[in-house]
Amino acid sequence: MAKKAPRRTAERILEVTLDLFNRFGEPNVSTTLISAELGISPGNLYYHYPAKDELINSLFDRYEASLGELLNASDGVRDVEDAWFFMHTLFELIWQYRFLYRDLNDLLSKNRRLETHFQWVLKNKTRSVKSLLDGMSRAGSLQIDSREVEATATSMVVVLTYWLSFEYVRDPRNALEPANAQAALLRGAHHVLNLLIPYLEPGQRSHLQGLVSAYGSAGRDPA
Repeated sequence: MAKKAPRRTAERILEVTLDLFNRFGEPNVSTTLISAELGISPGNLYYHYPAKDELINSLFDRYEASLGELLNASDGVRDVEDAWFFMHTLFELIWQYRFLYRDLNDLLSKNRRLETHFQWVLKNKTRSVKSLLDGMSRAGSLQIDSREVEATATSMVVVLTYWLSFEYVRDPRNALEPANAQAALLRGAHHVLNLLIPYLEPGQRSHLQGLVSAYGSAGRDPA
């Protein structure tokens, strides 16, 4: 049992750190605050994670691994229903690690590892979206000129990457609170998929509009 204790402590440290980063933003959370929240000494925290960057990198590693698995699922997207589920699941993962997106530019300017790895994240998001477009095209759900795929995929990735920043700017005090998660995720999925409207087969376009209406009361943009 004694050998497992450090692993349990390290796990608990990451869980609490993720919660604090998400609630207050990474720049506003010190290792002293993390220690106090955990009820452990700063020395105990440093034993497991000698620097704050190691906490950030460990959380990013988890996000990156989960993201890689999820992006592979884009190969199975064939219609709007599949795409809606895929995008919502993707936004759920982004929400789980929302501190990365809330403080993205600040984190990249301070952390060389994140700077290089987030370029991988963008490339793989783009690859995944292209796969989604290809699958939907082959299934007859949409028609898109091959010359428009790159720009469309890039636009979708931009919305994916900066949607939560947009939500935060619009309502800094409340946007990233857990109570607002579902509405934010639904709006994000809607706006990403809305970029496909010009290319969707009429029946698929109607189905997307139906999905938006069905979930509209939770995800409607604030007036």
